[in-house]
Amino acid sequence: MAVWDNYDLSNILFLDVETAPIAPSYDELSDDLQELWAHKVRSLRRQPDLEEEIIANDFEQRAGIYAEFGKIICISVGILRSVNGEPRLRLKSFYGHTEASVLQEFCELLDQKFADPARFALCGHNIREFDVPYICRRLLVNQLPLPRLLDIAGQKPWETKHLLDTMEMWKFGDIKSFTSLRLLAAVFGFPSPKDDMDGSDVSSVYWQDRDLERIATYCEKDVVATVQLFLRFRRQPLLNSEQIEVVR
Repeated sequence: MAVWDNYDLSNILFLDVETAPIAPSYDELSDDLQELWAHKVRSLRRQPDLEEEIIANDFEQRAGIYAEFGKIICISVGILRSVNGEPRLRLKSFYGHTEASVLQEFCELLDQKFADPARFALCGHNIREFDVPYICRRLLVNQLPLPRLLDIAGQKPWETKHLLDTMEMWKFGDIKSFTSLRLLAAVFGFPSPKDDMDGSDVSSVYWQDRDLERIATYCEKDVVATVQLFLRFRRQPLLNSEQIEVVR
């Protein structure tokens, strides 16, 4: 039996995370963090004499993907339920400028509704490489407890079967490449989640426009796309717009 057939759909929490740099610009970091970011960028680019202008620009463009230099600004989740025999997707986003509050609200949902990793699962695209480690690290930075579904430090792969990663599923053991959700949307014939913005826009939309609702909408589209992809993996019909509800 394929991994995507192991769970009742109503026991899966689909999710996506949006992050931003911890400061609007490199100049607003503390001296220590400026030095540490510069060291990281020089190491990543393998250019020990990299100009400070490039280092500063890279902070605005790339710092959000690193939990040490970024923060979570939105976590969107989706839950599938059957209504009159028809699947319905309910979406909700936890977002705000105070990361600890975003994390607390999300973890309360996990603790109250999705506490048992033997029964419930988390599902996302590249969730094992990005979303879950990022959430766990930022929980520690904010000195918040890890919910049971995320208390995975030191566990073996077979002990974290409740983390369903649609990118890993698509690999079928192939370790060579990253396959984007946008590409798989095109392959499987459902709308791209990147119709308004993409990940590279989140930092400016957050720090310059301060438009958290736009970011939440973008994040929810990624959740919808993940659900559609998961349904395709199970050879089930796609959802239409009338089957999707956003709760604010």
